[in-house]
Amino acid sequence: MSTSMPSWSEKALVLLRQMNNFHLPGSKLTQCLRFVIDGKHVGWVPPAVASALSRFPEVFSPPQGDSITLRPSLRSYKKRSEAVHEVLRQLKEENAFACLRGWRDEKYEVMPRFCDGSLMCMERSATSLFGVKRYGVHVNGYVHDEAGRICMWLARRSPTKQTYPGRLDNLAAGGLAAGNSVRQTLLKECEEEARIPACIAKAARPVSTVSYTHEDHEGVFPESQFVFDLKLPSEFKPQIGDGEVEEFHLWPLHKVKDLLVSDDFKPNSAMVVLDFLIRHSYVEPDSEPYYQEFVTGLHRSL
Repeated sequence: MSTSMPSWSEKALVLLRQMNNFHLPGSKLTQCLRFVIDGKHVGWVPPAVASALSRFPEVFSPPQGDSITLRPSLRSYKKRSEAVHEVLRQLKEENAFACLRGWRDEKYEVMPRFCDGSLMCMERSATSLFGVKRYGVHVNGYVHDEAGRICMWLARRSPTKQTYPGRLDNLAAGGLAAGNSVRQTLLKECEEEARIPACIAKAARPVSTVSYTHEDHEGVFPESQFVFDLKLPSEFKPQIGDGEVEEFHLWPLHKVKDLLVSDDFKPNSAMVVLDFLIRHSYVEPDSEPYYQEFVTGLHRSL
């Protein structure tokens, strides 16, 4: 018996469910301990990680109820950051968790919400072990062709990238490292990845956020991407910069739409493109049965 192939809409819905699988039945949500700092819930610690942290009682207090906390003596940003860093460094040397093999010497801030003050910073590759919120910047670069139709610039990631090598990606994107603002990150990633000069990149408009919580074998990933639209001059062509991109493509939206539900696209970047299609009325509620599910899946609370 033959079965029909899933439609584009069904594939897009599967993508959103996979990227929000921490909210689905059967996830580790009910097994995780809440990571609490100074009385504030900042993350989710999977059981295997909680077990490993019990070896460091000078840094982590024994779990109480459904929570794991830092020792009360670690009262400052500096003390917390340094103490946890030493634990993570030792776990890395022991090859205790796969995610630590991607150690980057790049820190992410740890806070309950983006609008709150940071309570400590943490090595980027370790954030999934604690399920702390991660923030990034994604740039939709586009132009209008001679007929006025939108075409989008996409990047193909280098085959040597630590994550999603060779996949299609937004024109420029990057994580929000400790000490950097959203706008600084935007300008930095545009210049480094696509050689977009600041005089052009500064025209990028903040238009949305895309938020989701994903889990896999490396931990829990509550992430929110600050999304920018950048209308580029028609004569401008991005250039390979720091080696994180292999090549750039300029494609019409109908091709981009088809590709975003394929295995060729980095999943969270595909979500950013889907958000673009909705905002620019390329996907509309009268023609898209899952329109409301799409909007909800792109903007889940962390």
